[in-house]
Amino acid sequence: MNVGPQGYAWWYVDALSDDGTHGLTIIAFIGSVFSPYYWARGRRDPLDHVALNVAVYRPGGNRWAMTERGRGGLQRDADALTIGPSAMHWDGDALVVDFTEVCAPIPRKLRGTARITPDCLNTQAFPLDLAGRHVWQPVAPRARIEVTLSEPALNWSGTAYVDTNTGTEPLEAGFADWQWSRAHLKADTAVFYEGVRRDRSTFALALRFDEQGRAETVEMPRPAPLPRTGWRVNRSSRADDGIAQVVRTWEDSPFYARSTVAARLFGEDTMAVHESLSLDSFRHPLVKAMLPFRMPRRS
Repeated sequence: MNVGPQGYAWWYVDALSDDGTHGLTIIAFIGSVFSPYYWARGRRDPLDHVALNVAVYRPGGNRWAMTERGRGGLQRDADALTIGPSAMHWDGDALVVDFTEVCAPIPRKLRGTARITPDCLNTQAFPLDLAGRHVWQPVAPRARIEVTLSEPALNWSGTAYVDTNTGTEPLEAGFADWQWSRAHLKADTAVFYEGVRRDRSTFALALRFDEQGRAETVEMPRPAPLPRTGWRVNRSSRADDGIAQVVRTWEDSPFYARSTVAARLFGEDTMAVHESLSLDSFRHPLVKAMLPFRMPRRS
């Protein structure tokens, strides 16, 4: 995949343990979209701004790491991507992610392996804007995951989801905000992706992926308002009856939030992974000044 100046690509994994007590997200970035360093250097060279974001959510305390690295820390081919001391590769049956990262601003090690085995694969991509500058593809809408951590010491298995986003311009140039969620039903997977573009037009995708990974466009369920985050980021979801409940807020930052949300969808009680992103907040100079403390750069 070629990523040109001003552009980006990321590969995203989220997972929930079978008992519902643990969560995980992994995001590999080329042309790191939220990087203050990529922005400060005019977004001229995306390959010089790469990062692996790993977040572990657990009752004993979360851990979050995202260290940006330069060109020297990047290696990639058709089946593998290495960023610094961490790497992901496709072994023919599963996506395997081996990570060795350091959290910030409090330095703590985050080390382990995640093995994601898709239940189905999808090859269809969806443009998020009329010009096709931003494209989203749910790669594995439904998967199983085995998580083995050495630091902190923790093992669990559960359900997972994998997608990828690519773009040829900065994310905040295309969008003001968005709401995204995915929920595993008994057989299918429901994904909702909606938001406001920078030109104030809107987009809304409501998809159901069957057991073979085939996408069907469906009618969007009713809006389900959610409480704002501590940083006053707006959140909203979808539900059959217009009622959804935040079970746990995984991430609460000045411009995005990730949560687990309980709602009834297509006649089933579900637990969704939900994301709210405010790119208007991200553009604020104060927010950009705060980012290096959470996202250090190592040459």
